[in-house]
Amino acid sequence: MGGVTVEGLLGGKGVLKARPRSSLDWVAIVREGLPARVLDALAENLELTRSELAGALGIAERTLARRRKEGVFTAEESAKLLRLARVAWRAVDVFENNELALDWLKRPNRALGGARPLDLLDTDIGAENVLDVLGRIEHGVFS
Repeated sequence: MGGVTVEGLLGGKGVLKARPRSSLDWVAIVREGLPARVLDALAENLELTRSELAGALGIAERTLARRRKEGVFTAEESAKLLRLARVAWRAVDVFENNELALDWLKRPNRALGGARPLDLLDTDIGAENVLDVLGRIEHGVFS
């Protein structure tokens, strides 16, 4: 995942139709629906199984398989995919190391009540808590 960007985690310009130049550009991309190919890119870049990805997104595996056939995610599902990519990008940014970031996302965390950060990303509030812990780590408050 070297030189990680949110766009890159989602498959980059080879997968995304439009190249976001600002965070606001993501609004239109999400509303239009992310291409189903972002699923494969995320699974590969985050080293997640289909089952782990489904859990982190809060989207049933059968739904993910259906979207792959249809070719596009709904706006709501796209928002979940983007949220996962943004949190993973933030973890890599904080740890400055891809493997450490992925390991941190997959291990139970005391600051998160013993939950794995990855398992909290299916909700906004869970993702906010994960981002808060990453912020504390970045600022030297061990979590």
